[in-house]
Amino acid sequence: MKSDAVKTGVQQAPHRSLFNALGMTKEEMERPLVGIVSSYNQIVPGHMNLDKIVDAVKIGVAMAGGTPIVFPAIAVCDGIAMGHTGMKYSLVTRDLIADSTEAMALAHQFDALVMVPNCDKNVPGLLMAAARVNVPTVFVSGGPMLAGHVKGEKRSLSSMFEAVGAYTAGSISEEDLCEFENKACPTCGSCSGMYTANSMNCLTEAIGMGLQGNGTIPAVYSERIKLAKHAGMQVMEMYRRNIRPRDIMTKEAFLNALTVDMALGCSTNTMLHLPAIAHEAGVELNLDIANEISARTPNLCHLAPAGYTYMEDLNEAGGVYAVMNELNKKGLLHTDLMTVTGKTVAENIKDCVNKNPEIIRPIDHPYSGTGGIAVLKGNLAPDTAVVKRSAVAPEMMVHEGPARVFDCEEDAIDAIKGGKIVPGDVVVIRYEGPKGGPGMREMLNPTSAIVGMGLGSSVALITDGRFSGASRGASIGHVSPEAAVGGPIALVEEGDIIKINIPENKLELAVPDEELAARKAKWQPRQPKVTTGYLARYAAMVTSGNRGAILEIQK
Repeated sequence: MKSDAVKTGVQQAPHRSLFNALGMTKEEMERPLVGIVSSYNQIVPGHMNLDKIVDAVKIGVAMAGGTPIVFPAIAVCDGIAMGHTGMKYSLVTRDLIADSTEAMALAHQFDALVMVPNCDKNVPGLLMAAARVNVPTVFVSGGPMLAGHVKGEKRSLSSMFEAVGAYTAGSISEEDLCEFENKACPTCGSCSGMYTANSMNCLTEAIGMGLQGNGTIPAVYSERIKLAKHAGMQVMEMYRRNIRPRDIMTKEAFLNALTVDMALGCSTNTMLHLPAIAHEAGVELNLDIANEISARTPNLCHLAPAGYTYMEDLNEAGGVYAVMNELNKKGLLHTDLMTVTGKTVAENIKDCVNKNPEIIRPIDHPYSGTGGIAVLKGNLAPDTAVVKRSAVAPEMMVHEGPARVFDCEEDAIDAIKGGKIVPGDVVVIRYEGPKGGPGMREMLNPTSAIVGMGLGSSVALITDGRFSGASRGASIGHVSPEAAVGGPIALVEEGDIIKINIPENKLELAVPDEELAARKAKWQPRQPKVTTGYLARYAAMVTSGNRGAILEIQK
C-alpha cells in the first residue's frame, strides 16, 4: 500500500501516533487510506448538498474495506462572481484546486481518492489533480439543479440574466423580474442547463472517470446518494485492480469526450478545460482536432441555453450513456477503453437506450449534422476562437458588421444597456484574456443583456475573455492570441468591419495586412491591472486560451 509510507514500520511510529490522535483504530490503519476530496461549502448552491454526498461516499468506502478520510477543496460560484472583480477569481481557482489536492494527496500518501466536485472549476481542477497524483480515483458530483418554473414554463439561471436585459428594455415589469428572481433557481445543485458545470460532469462520464448518471441525476434525487455510495465502493475495486486515472484518461478517451461534447452541445469552456486536463495526463489535445470531430459528429441535444430542455430531461431520456449509444451506432466512439465502472465503454453503453427522441435526437435525425461547438480562425484569431454553434441563431451564422470596441466588460455593458449598440454591430471586448484580465472573466452579463434587449439575432460579441455556458447567441470567445500580448484583437478600431462565418470556421477583420502591420508597430503593452497577490502570479505564468490557459514557468 502507498500509505505504508506513513503507517508501517518502526520509523513510522511517530506517524501512527498522529493517526491515534485522530481517533483512528489499528483496524482502520491496516486498511487502504482513501482520501475523499470534499468541495462542500455554504456559498455555492451546487455545493451546499455535498456534505450528504461525502457522507454517502464514506459509507461506500467503508463497506468495501477502505478507510475514508475527508479533506477540502475550494469552490467559487460563477453566478455570484459574475459581472464584477470576483469573476477574475473564477478560472484561476482551477489551478488552486489542482495544486492543493495534489499537495494533500501526496503529503499524506493516500492509496486512492474519491473526488466530490460539482461546479465549474472544481470538476476540471480535480480531474487535473487526479491525472497528476495517479492513484485509483472515482468521481461523483453533487448533481444538477432542477429547472425553475416561471409563468408555466421551465426556466434556469440564463433566463434570469436575460430577464434583467428584458427589464432594462422595458419589455417585462419589475414584478415579472421579481418572479424570475424567486423561481429560476429552485433547488440545490449545479444550474439546470447545459452550462459549464453540467457539461464537465457529463464529460467526466464520457472520459470514463465517473459512474453512469454522474452528470445528470438531479441533486435532490435520492438516486444521487446511492450513486455516491457506489462510487465509494467502486474506488476500492479500482484499488484492488490497480486501475489508475492515466490508464483511463488516454488520448482516445479525450477524443470520446470531444465527440460527446459536440453531440450534447456543451459549454465553450470545455475547450479550455479538456486541453488542460489532457496536458496533466500527458496527452496533447490540439483544438484544431475539434473541428474535425465536429464535422463528423451530429448535434443530438439542445439543452438550455440552446433550447428549452434541461438536465432533468436528459436524465429521464437515458443520460450521457444513451447519447453515447446513439453515437456508437455510427462508430463515432472508441469503445474498447477501460472506465471506472471496471468495464469498457462498449460494456457500459450497450443496453442504454434513448427513451425520448425529443430530448436526445436519434443519430439519423439530429438537430444538425455537425457538432455544437466550432473553433474559428482568421486574421482576427490566428490561433483560435471558440463559439457554441448550437446556441447561435441561424441568421447570425454568417454575419458582417462594424466593430464596437471596448477595453473592459463594464464599458461594454454600459453601452449595451444605454442603447448605444444597434442591430448589425459586432461588440469587441478585449484585454479580458488569461493575462489581460487577468483571469479570463466569463461574460454572461453582456450576452444576456444583448439577448434580453432583443438583439440576440442581430448583434455579435467577440472577446479574448470567455463566456458562461449559460450564454447564447453569436458569442465568440477565447480569441487567441489575446490583446494583452499584442494579438490582432488589440489592433481593432471602432468601425472596422468584422466578418464572421461559422459554417466555414472563419473570423476575419476586413483591414489590409499593411494597415494591421502599421497598427502593430504603434501598439504598446498595457500596464498590468493587478500587480500583487495570486492574480499577479497567475498572469505571469498563464498561457493562451487556445492552450487551455495552463500555467507554465515563462522563459
